[in-house]
Amino acid sequence: MCGGAQFHIDGQTIKTYFPNPKARLPVLTRNGEQILVPWGRRENQPGHAPQGGWARLESIKSGIWQRFKPRPVKIIVAAFMEKDSTGDSHWFELDRQQFIQGLITTDGSFKRLYVVTEDNPVSCHKSGRWPRVMESDQIPPRPTSGLF
Repeated sequence: MCGGAQFHIDGQTIKTYFPNPKARLPVLTRNGEQILVPWGRRENQPGHAPQGGWARLESIKSGIWQRFKPRPVKIIVAAFMEKDSTGDSHWFELDRQQFIQGLITTDGSFKRLYVVTEDNPVSCHKSGRWPRVMESDQIPPRPTSGLF
């Protein structure tokens, strides 16, 4: 399901987890810069965007997200974490050309980022959901040292 992520930005290796209300993920802008965007919305956070940090691919295709002016983006992480049905954490590394598809919403003055998910038999999460991992040749090189 992707409950955490590890990434490199400004020479630092960062691990972040969705339960942290200050969690942000790196998004690749059109001009090739990486910026940090708030990851989802929690119950006590302002705004009207959906609570949570994930967007089902099927719900995006069906138009449910349209009122939030969704924009697809590339989330640039070195690895993501998901918990299995017993609560144990498992980390999955991405190749250099891979990214997680994200969705940025506009909710008044708030921009929020959601991880796009789809059903995948590889997922060890009880939901069977997995981040939508895609490939691109337009991703800046990532450092390979410092993983875990």
